Amino acid sequence: MTGLRIDSVSPGSIAEGLEVAAGDRLLAVNGQQLRDLIDYSFYTASEEELLLEIEKPDGELWELEIERHAGEPLGLTFSAPAPARCANNCIFCFVHQLPKGLRKPLYVKDEDYRLSFLNGNYVTLANLKTAAMNRIIEQHLSPLYISVHATNPDLRERLLGKSGIPPILEQLQRLAAARIVMHTQVVLCPGLNDGEELQRTVTELAALHPAVQSIAVVPLGLTAHRQKLPQLTPVDSDYARKFISIWQPQAEALRRKLRQPFLFLADEFFLKAGLPFPPIKEYGDFPQIENGVGMVPLFMKEASRLLRRVRPVGSFRATVVTGVSSLGFVTVFLAQLAEKSGVEIVPLAVENILFGPSITVSGLIAGNDITAALAGCDIGSCLLVPDVMLKEGEGVFLDDVALDELERQIGCPVIVFDSTPAGCYKALRSCGKKLNR
Repeated sequence: MTGLRIDSVSPGSIAEGLEVAAGDRLLAVNGQQLRDLIDYSFYTASEEELLLEIEKPDGELWELEIERHAGEPLGLTFSAPAPARCANNCIFCFVHQLPKGLRKPLYVKDEDYRLSFLNGNYVTLANLKTAAMNRIIEQHLSPLYISVHATNPDLRERLLGKSGIPPILEQLQRLAAARIVMHTQVVLCPGLNDGEELQRTVTELAALHPAVQSIAVVPLGLTAHRQKLPQLTPVDSDYARKFISIWQPQAEALRRKLRQPFLFLADEFFLKAGLPFPPIKEYGDFPQIENGVGMVPLFMKEASRLLRRVRPVGSFRATVVTGVSSLGFVTVFLAQLAEKSGVEIVPLAVENILFGPSITVSGLIAGNDITAALAGCDIGSCLLVPDVMLKEGEGVFLDDVALDELERQIGCPVIVFDSTPAGCYKALRSCGKKLNR
């Protein structure tokens, strides 16, 4: 179906004044047919005079002439494009390691440059067609988030499990020439794309700075469900310590050379190694924070600021759920928060039963894992759960356990909080107010 279906129209907007309604389809802007939300944004970005072609649900076609101030919003909301499917067969792909019985969308692999631009999703560009590359350049879709993994073409084909893919370095060079800003990542597989291969990758990406603005190196994740998949070596504590000793000095050297932070090691390396994090200034403006880079240092900085303004909340007991890898720094913060607030706060590190004990991050904890971890525990007056454990906007865990179901299982109120120090404090205050009613 052509055009974009309008999901909603803002009250008092230009579109509402012209009787455009939800359910209509916007077919074209100034004669340009629309493929997706990006086209709409591109063709309406700066023009003061617009001609909209609208199709009503009964098939009636409208042409609407609009005069507006440059950049004035029309008041239309559309759905994000359905993602293009990934055709790679990456040897470390997390989706291939999922157990059976989860929600169907969790098994969908997307590989869509549009979602890289719109949402910051990482893409490999392995399936990028010439027309799509031309569109990125023409519409200046920047920044993009690109999974490189290795610049060595043969090694990259092995890592992505696909032959005949375009050489990534040539693609990045073309994007750099068009002044497309790129943030890149390397999923580190010990014995494959580390050592000399990682040195080559980092050197060749650094040569494309400032178009390539950052590189994040993140360790692969291995679940307990890798049947009939290639054997891979996990990143353990010894490996993490050695890796940091080699690569953190190189990250600092690149920062001095490029005059900005460029190479980032994921927080997980430091947590596994039990080593202190770099100074927070080494993270710049946190360009890779959604990739697990700098979350812990930022959390610790925000915690320090928060604790200066914490006031007594009440005298009750609360349990706070966290992942195993987060337990150390979370325990320190909660002890300080307990002292300031007067609440007895108990951290609970939940072992991952769904994916296996090697998966230790908070964001992959399932509802039934929490129930199992709480068996025999004195939860107290409420259970605090960080929002990263739930699907955004739906209130369900990865195993489809809903919040109300978890509450029934444990017999205690569950409060979801924003995964920040301030979010945790706010949740405690909310619990305290309910208890004092």
